[in-house]
Amino acid sequence: MTIKRKPKKMVTLLLAMIMTLSAAGCSSGGNSGGNNGGNAEGSKNTNSPAQTEPATETKLSEDEPGWKADTSPITFDWYLNFSWFANKWGVDATSKYITKKTGVDINFIVPAGNENEKLNTLVASGKLPDFITIDFANDNVKKMIEGDLVLPLNKLAEEYDPYFFKASDPAKLNWYTQEDGNVYGYPNASSSPADYEKYGDTYVANQVFVVRKDMYEALGKPDMSTPEGFLKALQLAKEKYPQVNGQPLIPLGLHEFGDTGNYSLEAYIQNFLAIPREKGGKLYNRETDPEYVSWLKTLRQANQDGLLAKDIFIDKRVQMEEKIAQGRYFAMLYQRTDFATQEGTLFQKNPEQIYIAIDGPANSKHDAPTLDGPGISGWTVTLISKNVKDKARAIRFLSYLNSEEGNKDLFLGEKGVSYDTIDGKDQFKPEVLELLNKDRSAFDKQYGSSFTFWMLMNTNITQQWNNPAVEPFKQLEDWTRGKTKSASAFEGIDPTGNSPEGIIGSKIKSLRAKTLPKLLMAPSDAEFDKIWNDYLEKQQKEGLDKFQAYQQKKYEENKQKLSQ
Repeated sequence: MTIKRKPKKMVTLLLAMIMTLSAAGCSSGGNSGGNNGGNAEGSKNTNSPAQTEPATETKLSEDEPGWKADTSPITFDWYLNFSWFANKWGVDATSKYITKKTGVDINFIVPAGNENEKLNTLVASGKLPDFITIDFANDNVKKMIEGDLVLPLNKLAEEYDPYFFKASDPAKLNWYTQEDGNVYGYPNASSSPADYEKYGDTYVANQVFVVRKDMYEALGKPDMSTPEGFLKALQLAKEKYPQVNGQPLIPLGLHEFGDTGNYSLEAYIQNFLAIPREKGGKLYNRETDPEYVSWLKTLRQANQDGLLAKDIFIDKRVQMEEKIAQGRYFAMLYQRTDFATQEGTLFQKNPEQIYIAIDGPANSKHDAPTLDGPGISGWTVTLISKNVKDKARAIRFLSYLNSEEGNKDLFLGEKGVSYDTIDGKDQFKPEVLELLNKDRSAFDKQYGSSFTFWMLMNTNITQQWNNPAVEPFKQLEDWTRGKTKSASAFEGIDPTGNSPEGIIGSKIKSLRAKTLPKLLMAPSDAEFDKIWNDYLEKQQKEGLDKFQAYQQKKYEENKQKLSQ
């Protein structure tokens, strides 16, 4: 059964093309830490003076960026459904430059706690901020569309900014076209079939199994690809390194347990085990695969042996980032982009204490992993609210951010400030690149480029300005090369919203989220089997067959869309 969820899920690759340079993630991802980096809710004073270039007369056409028609000051409220987002618009050089250029200021609204609770409240109120950026697979995307809470981007473009169609990829517009013929959201970090043909050999994945370099090498670089070797390595690490700087070692780190499950224990480990997504044209229920069940039992055994710290069942991303920065994990099945900031900090303190990627859990045949490459759905989608204060300025600003010009501005920043033309190539100035590789958080606050603001990033466009990865990020990135696969046909196949199938899907996700910790904490394999069989029975009672029939239909539709 495929139940897609991510961020920073994720995603899967989300920021994989730039994550040696970005901590933002598709956490997923990417993704720097922090609870609430948004400004206080409510708009900034849009009547205050702003540094803008005089507006020039612009004829609206598909060939001319519409934003140039009006660069007077305006502030948009922009909701980001990611509590970890910690940056503010207007603090750094890049966002100041874009505001000066376009006249657009942004007031970010970021949930302080549970994202779903915050967004559900906003949706229920019927009053959304001007822009909304959300994980493409979130149920609220459909709810906002069905509730007429967001505007069709194509109609806005037809009326106010035909340039939107030039700045957008037709394949991605087709992918996100709804049954009513309209497009309500546009993705970031998205790759179409044409992108795969052009850039596919450069793609890297986000999913990695990592170990702390010094510990792993001191243990003799044990093979952790088999259940026996995996358990033995965790045990040896705990015995040899019971504490890290006075704090207990955490033998294994996983993504946080959430309301719908755990990335590490679903698609991530299934990808490492190379479990197929379909067989003979029919979707394959991956979680019933014997190899997968066997590895869940391995993790159950790890818990019984005292090798799964209680922390992993309760920690959220912020707590994990703190512990990663302290080097307290021996191993992690995680997204490399989600700990890029912490990896950089560790590298500066002691290059021997960084995390390196190794061959992790594998199936009994030792097939190579089939990691998620960038998909056409991307990581997030950005929508425009029906309550938007200025329709024309909103679609024009979205078009700008989505265009090559906007992507260059967001990636490189302002020429002469964060980048210059060096050796015939537009690239970061040496001192800027040094800070980027040394201290991502400081870079974000000072320069704000390299997709500090990632809402409409196109990681294919920005490859032309990207600098080669440097250590410690290069090793993590290189390990994934040749292991990526496009999973676009399997994206967005889960029913969402309040449809009968959507309700079934929500119940199944909730059931899985509650079951995973119980499986790992089971006192014996016999108890595991009991919990597992009960879980499978409850799935059937909730309507699994109907849910899977919906998925199969969407999968076949996706294949048709991708072939066009």
